[in-house]
Amino acid sequence: LATVAEAARVFDGTKEGNHYFEMATRNAEFVLVALRPEGRLRRSWRDGQTTEEVFLEDYAALILGLLELYQTDFNTHWFKIALDLANEMVDRFSDHEGSFFDTPSDGEILVMRPKDLQDNATPSGNALACEALLKLTAFTDNGKNRDLAEKVLKTVAETAVRNPTAFARWLSAADFALGNEKQIAILGDAKENGYLELINIIRSEYRPNAIVASSPHPIVKDVPSLLHDRPLVDEAPTVYVCEGFVCLKPVTEPDELQTQL
Repeated sequence: LATVAEAARVFDGTKEGNHYFEMATRNAEFVLVALRPEGRLRRSWRDGQTTEEVFLEDYAALILGLLELYQTDFNTHWFKIALDLANEMVDRFSDHEGSFFDTPSDGEILVMRPKDLQDNATPSGNALACEALLKLTAFTDNGKNRDLAEKVLKTVAETAVRNPTAFARWLSAADFALGNEKQIAILGDAKENGYLELINIIRSEYRPNAIVASSPHPIVKDVPSLLHDRPLVDEAPTVYVCEGFVCLKPVTEPDELQTQL
């Protein structure tokens, strides 16, 4: 989901981009309906039937996928569900040591609940959960999620330094946590030429540590708090480039935006 949503942005305005966007949207809708019966996420589905099991990586990966899809079409539906899933993830999987179990607290009773911290062929659930909480914090300024993500990072810090090849996704999350992210808020009518010029500048380069939120003005319901209290400049589509919710001067021209980025 995350990869196809990113591809839709890269190829925006082309036949391929439309195809990828349709794929991403259909994928998200299927997962949220078929694999979330009665509002509870499940790991797998076959012929209309779901299993009862669900694991940390299922929650964390879906949150990251929905955040990428939100940054593709800026539909607050995806963002709101990502927030809901994050709250469920913290409630069902976190432990008092500051990391996450792989199995939920209300799942099958085990002698010992597993907790995988190393990345293997796929990222560990803990690494994905840490990254998801960090990115959500960049959208929402939720200090509790940030604190929890930093506690999770501390649990692997020493081991990751000794064996970094087993902690690749952790290192990506750590780079984001070190304050290298950029928060970009864009407000205005998405159909205006000025808006399109600005969003094209944002998407013109690979920006792994940038998160983007957008809304018409006045802002719509359930938008990320990054968009709150951001007035337009001269009634034109406007971009705020921020770090830690501290923003540079708002800009309306593509060349000014390119300089800030």
